[in-house]
Formats: sequence, C-alpha cells, structure tokens
Amino acid sequence: MAGVVKRGAGLYSVRVMVGGVRRTLALGTRSEARAQRAAGFIQELASGYTPAPETNRWVESQPQKLREQLAKLGLIELAPEESGTPTTLGAFVRDYIERYGPAKKPATVTTWQQCERLLLEFFPAGKRLSSFTNGDAEDFRNHLLTRKGKIKGSKRTAKPLAEATVRRRCGCAKGFFAYAVSKGLIDRNPFDTKKVPTTAPKGKQKAFVSAELAGRIMEELPSAEWRLLFALARWGGMRVPSEPEELRWSDIDFERRRINFQCPKTEHHDGKDRREIPIFPELVKPLAEVFEQAEPGEEFVMPRLRRIAGGDAVRKTLVRAIERLKVKPWPKLWNALRATRATELRESFPAHVVDDWMGHDDEIARKHYVQTLDQYYERAAVPADSESREPGALQKRSTLDVHRDAPASGAPTKQALACMDVQGTNVQWAMRDSNPRHLRCKRSALAN
Repeated sequence: MAGVVKRGAGLYSVRVMVGGVRRTLALGTRSEARAQRAAGFIQELASGYTPAPETNRWVESQPQKLREQLAKLGLIELAPEESGTPTTLGAFVRDYIERYGPAKKPATVTTWQQCERLLLEFFPAGKRLSSFTNGDAEDFRNHLLTRKGKIKGSKRTAKPLAEATVRRRCGCAKGFFAYAVSKGLIDRNPFDTKKVPTTAPKGKQKAFVSAELAGRIMEELPSAEWRLLFALARWGGMRVPSEPEELRWSDIDFERRRINFQCPKTEHHDGKDRREIPIFPELVKPLAEVFEQAEPGEEFVMPRLRRIAGGDAVRKTLVRAIERLKVKPWPKLWNALRATRATELRESFPAHVVDDWMGHDDEIARKHYVQTLDQYYERAAVPADSESREPGALQKRSTLDVHRDAPASGAPTKQALACMDVQGTNVQWAMRDSNPRHLRCKRSALAN
C-alpha cells in the first residue's frame, strides 16, 4: 500500500513497495490532498495490473521529473522522442518555430511567436502534449477572451483579445498540434473541436471611401510618394503594406498603360506571385508627380516609404490626414480602400476580370471585399426604364473606354507619361468618374 509522508520542507512524498523494496518518490507538492491522490495512482501502477485510463491521464499530466522517477522504478515507460522532437509544450513549440521559421515569411514567424507567448502564458511549459484535451483548448480560448491583470514574469498588463484575433491564435495552436499528430506524438488534435472555432468570423461591411473624400484626403498627405501610395490603394487596389515595398519603375509599362505588382501575400500559390492592372486615369497624375521627382537611376517607385512600409507609421500618417478633414477614420484603413475599388470596378467590368486585377478569386471577393451600397437600393427602387438603373451607375464610363480615347504613344517613358497626364494645373485629385476631358494628351509634350 502506498503511503504519504511529509518531509522537513513541508513537501510530500509517496512511499511504495516495488519488487519487495520500499521506494520513495518526491512529489514536490505541499498539498496533502494532491499527495493522497497521487499515492492512489502510484499504488495502481505498482500493482502490476493494466492501469485505468484515468491513471494514464494522470501520468501524462505530471512533470518530467516525476515521470522519470516512475520510469526508473519500472512503473511506466517514457515515450521515445521521435526524431528528436520534444514532447512538452514549451520545448515542442520552440523547436517547431526554429525548424520551420526560416522557410516562412517574417510576419508568419511573428504570428507563431505571439501564439507561443499566449500558450505559455496559460499552460505550464512542461505540460506534455499527450495530456492536452478538448477542454484545455476551450479553456485557452476562454482565457484569451477574458484575460486581465498583470502577466506573470512581465510588466505588461493582459487585456482581452478580439474574437477575430482569438480565432487566429487558436488556429495557429491547432497547426502546432496538427504537426504533433503527424509526428505520432499524440493521437488527436485537442484544438480540432467545434467549440474552438479557428476560421475568421464574418466581418462587418467595410467603409466605402468615395472618390470625392479620397481626393480631399490626398490633398492632406505630406508628399508625392504618400499621395501615390494612397492612390494605388484607392484606385489600383494595391495591398498595403506588402506590395508597395517592391514596386519598381521597371514594373510600370507606360506605353501599354499597365502596372505589374509583385504579390508577397499570395506568392506561395501557383501563378499568384504577380498581378497586372491597368494604369487607371486616377493614377496618372500621382505617378507623373513621383516620376518627375525621382532621382536619376532610382530603382524603386517609393524609396522613402519602403523604409516604413511595414511599420505603424503607414497607418498613423493616413489617420492624421483624415482627422485634419474632421472625418472619423474608418476601421481597416488601407483594406477598406481596396474593398472600395473592388466594389466599384464590378460596376463596369466582368467579375472575373476584376478578380484578376485585384489578385483574388470570386469567393474571397464576396467574403472580404464586395460591398452592398445604398446606391443599389436607390437604383432598384426606380422604374426599370430609368437611366439610373443601367449597369455602371457608380462609375458611368468604363475606364478602358477612357484609355482608348488617349492616343497611343511609342515615345520614351517620360513622354509616354506626359501623354497620359491630365490637362491643366488646377485639376483635383479625384478624377470625377474618369471623365475623358481630364485625359486629353498634351500636344506640346508630344511635340517635344
């Protein structure tokens, strides 16, 4: 019969007969109730009979030091470390990040590290992977939604996370445990349960940023590069901050009036490493302004912004410009501009063409970008023979039709850009529904 004894430091141990010899196992606990419970499980292990499932679960939940004591007495067998892969939470996640992180993008590694920090904030680093249950995953999710107070071992204060963030972190944890399943370290994934959702919730409809408001915002931006960045997001559907960093002048074909974007976000999909868009009329003047200011031999279109493209400064500068207009900044500032353009373009072009320009498929467009606007309700409520019900009410003239109005030019880059420039010096940034009057080629520029 296993018995509990109290040591001098107030810690409990268990004495048990193994092979006719009395053995002592240090439990490292000051709780007598916990020690008594442990004694019952250890006695069952020493009995020689097949342990009950509850006993096995207790063994798996114990610290490595106690498990090694039990293994030394022959009461359990330690699981071999498959290919050197650790079987405790802290060591396993750290090994996974170090092993696969170098092949991933820095943003992905950062997400993994954030998930690692949250897992170790809630679970002991020495908790064995095989001891995790669906209940542990549910508790972790609830912790992220309700966390508060000081974080142990840190000066930071824990705050509840948003639902979308919690789902992303649980999805990351689910990926860690899926790898453990594939390695044979555990039989099932504890995060694979409907009570711990990992897909993004259906988001609220993004703000629709009108051309008039966009034009006013551009006037508040501090430089030509900032105005071009905003214009490419609002009228070119550019992903900020990932795509502007690598945009080069060699990616812009002024003669064919096209921009070829490198797409870091989707480059891991076949054929999705780049996408091409027309040089829409609204992009002509911002491009011309930056082109005129570019240093000779400069490779990148926005060299100054490349240094801050991945930081919070991209958002803060836009927020300040919006607030100067006494307008409240909308959620997901840059993404809303892209969603606005995706919705707008579908009024004038087939969906598959817009999806190709924007670099996503129809399912992603419907889920994250395309919006239902008030104009649709208004148009649906008027008689069918009214002009306002014709397709393209948001953008009366196709931007490709505008391009066809501009004369073709085989001139060098600078002259080709001048030919695409707008007439006059007082034209506002908003291009007023791509009116072709503002795209008449400067005859004098061609003559030069």
